[in-house]
Amino acid sequence: MDESIRKSLDQIRNTIGEVIIGYERGIELLLTAFLSDGHVLIEDVPGVGKTMLARTLAVALGLDFRRIQFTPDLLPSDITGTNVYDPSQGGFYFEAGPVFTNLLLADEINRATPRTQAALLECMQEKQVTVGGRTRDLERPFITLATQNPVEMSGTFPLPSAQMDRFLMRIFLGYPSESDEMAVVERYPRMQNPEERVSAVVDREQLQGLSSMTQDIHISEEIRRYIVTIVRRTRQRPEIELGASPRSAIMLASAARSLAFLREREFVTPDDVRDLTTPVLGHRLVASEDSWLRGREGETILDEVLKDIPVPGEDLGS
Repeated sequence: MDESIRKSLDQIRNTIGEVIIGYERGIELLLTAFLSDGHVLIEDVPGVGKTMLARTLAVALGLDFRRIQFTPDLLPSDITGTNVYDPSQGGFYFEAGPVFTNLLLADEINRATPRTQAALLECMQEKQVTVGGRTRDLERPFITLATQNPVEMSGTFPLPSAQMDRFLMRIFLGYPSESDEMAVVERYPRMQNPEERVSAVVDREQLQGLSSMTQDIHISEEIRRYIVTIVRRTRQRPEIELGASPRSAIMLASAARSLAFLREREFVTPDDVRDLTTPVLGHRLVASEDSWLRGREGETILDEVLKDIPVPGEDLGS
């Protein structure tokens, strides 16, 4: 890997790490998703810094950032935009919604009605918006970072499987360690606005250039077979009602390339795949009713799937 690329990756991590403390794993997964041009769903309790993380990433990566607070009265047009009549011109003009950005934070996405949630489906999959019979392309890159609270479910509308499948990853930040939390408390008065401490390390064009480089990361036949085996095994488990789709295998391979690139390697290893299996596949699985009642969800079953599949040999870089 070129030294200038290594330097850029290190600068991105260090810049984000100056503001976001104790979430190295989460930052690595988010950067992996961004390099894969994929959307991310963060499930976590309030107060762990999800919004600050999104804003910091946007600034460091030179991305335009917009935030939507999802509520039950939010309308699809509040997301996509709408045609507005201009009496002075005697016609309609399009007023773009907040989805016309690079990084969209969909905060508490499960608090909006299914009709409003569905307004994001075309945006996330086709990277376009259709209003009034006219289709408009979104800016590139376009990444949705959605959040939802996994504890407080009253008054929420669970995301359907079709929408969950639009997300490349579902991640959980969790609480920081005691030492990291002490550092957060000490720095907090100087960190209320992350833009004050963060400057852009790359711009949009450079980020897309880095993203395109991930396609050159070597993924051997053994690793491809390993990914396909993992995906197919999820369909063979009796505890799983709906297993991972072939598209899941494509997404897992793409994310593995991006993670290897972030780790400054030119080839994918089994550890890259294993580290991404739960974030990429966990939210795509639907456990049977019996398994769900016994507390066995997709993530738990995935751990067992990984244990049952032999890991390919380590000499995979050639």
